[in-house]
Amino acid sequence: MSGGERADLLQTLDKHRGFLRYTVRDLDDEQAARRTTASELCLGGLIKHVMGVEERWMRFAVGGAEAMQRAAIDWEGQFRMADGETLAGLLAAYERVAHETDELVSTLPDLDLVHPLPEAPWFEPGAGWSVRRVLLHIIAETAQHAGHADIIRESLDGAKTMG
Repeated sequence: MSGGERADLLQTLDKHRGFLRYTVRDLDDEQAARRTTASELCLGGLIKHVMGVEERWMRFAVGGAEAMQRAAIDWEGQFRMADGETLAGLLAAYERVAHETDELVSTLPDLDLVHPLPEAPWFEPGAGWSVRRVLLHIIAETAQHAGHADIIRESLDGAKTMG
């Protein structure tokens, strides 16, 4: 993809994915699973969460709320590394999801396609989101959590993504 809106959206998303991935550079699994702040967040858990969010919202972009809700969400477990999970495994899975998103966005016929949002207390009843709005949400989610990751990493060993 050489230019245009889709390229701009995907390049912006990839930039923030890169910040998040860079934050976990040179860490082992124990460091990636360690909580370093008052929150329950750890670096591996943030990778896991952002990957899951991107995957679920892209299912929504194609098939609506029903497709998004096919798999149950472990609301607490999505923010931490489970026994047997590795940072390398989470990063590989995130790379797969990113590739699938990029391919899908490149081939979708219309970014204006709107699906009704799932019923949830945090969504306005009857509201819908376009594929474009979904992409903007994924970008915002990734950027926000890349910032969280930077704070956690700095608390872990002083390393920073920028600065």
